[in-house]
Amino acid sequence: MSIPVLDLPSIRGWKDGAFAPIRPARSNQMRGRRTERLLQGAPYWTASFQSVHLTYEDFGLMDAFRMQMDGGGVFRAYDPMRARPIAHDKHDGQPLSGTKAGGGAFNGSATLVEIISPTKVRVGGLPAGFRLSIGDYLCLAMATLVVSLHRITAPAMADSGGVVTLDILHPLDTQHFTTASVVHFEKPFCLMQVDPSSWDMGKPVSGERPVSFSAQEVFFYGS
Repeated sequence: MSIPVLDLPSIRGWKDGAFAPIRPARSNQMRGRRTERLLQGAPYWTASFQSVHLTYEDFGLMDAFRMQMDGGGVFRAYDPMRARPIAHDKHDGQPLSGTKAGGGAFNGSATLVEIISPTKVRVGGLPAGFRLSIGDYLCLAMATLVVSLHRITAPAMADSGGVVTLDILHPLDTQHFTTASVVHFEKPFCLMQVDPSSWDMGKPVSGERPVSFSAQEVFFYGS
């Protein structure tokens, strides 16, 4: 399947937006003051982005990005507010670094050691003492178009061997993801397509020149 997969443009930054989990469900009120909730379909992520004031150069990047998205591309969407685990984010835009417990440079990628359950996984290849906080993200990537994004729901810390057990949501689709997945903590992402009607890209010669758009996760795997 030939689908262009892009990164968010490297503009000066984002000043507003949202990154929200969606769990499709329907609630029914029953007799006897009982409510039943029926989960429907796969959970997914939605996002909206609003840039800071853009230079002409950055606006050119966004112009090109829009045309690529409108042409059928997808992009690696991450939460700009949580681009890496908060305990290791200096908020200077610098990516994760360090040394793995077993040796070698650490750049934010790790290995999936075990899938304990759809909501609990064991990850290795981390620096000793690497901390994960509630609200951090991790991305599991089986292939370019087979990606799953999750939020960490309990604090955890890697042991002396660089291994940590994590509680996650959404639940992992164990039918399509195995321990062959690569784990990403640096700009952990899912794949999204932009809602074409959401673009706001006015081009005033003077004054503020922000860009905004919204997007929704898409899947390219399934039975």
